[in-house]
Amino acid sequence: MIPEVDPPSLRAELDGPNPPRLLDVREADELAVSRLDDVVHIPLGELPARFRELDPAADWVVVCRVGGRSGQATGFLLGQGFSKVRNLVGGMNGYAERVDPTMTRY
Repeated sequence: MIPEVDPPSLRAELDGPNPPRLLDVREADELAVSRLDDVVHIPLGELPARFRELDPAADWVVVCRVGGRSGQATGFLLGQGFSKVRNLVGGMNGYAERVDPTMTRY
């Protein structure tokens, strides 16, 4: 079971006093299309070699285009001992649809 957060709940958390950290696992060209502020960018294919760059005690939300790759990344990080990591349901496209319609969907 992969822990999840929906786009409206994420927006509320980002606006709150203790926002989660954001990990975007898309490729660089995708990040150029749409992105949230202050993301840590590690493409999914690089995550196994680079996950030690992340604080395992931090509260993380993993983001991709529609939620598939971020779900894989969330499962991987849970397996590495990260206890506070969640997948953004619907990814950036879901966020654009439900929270910020000015964002580009692709």
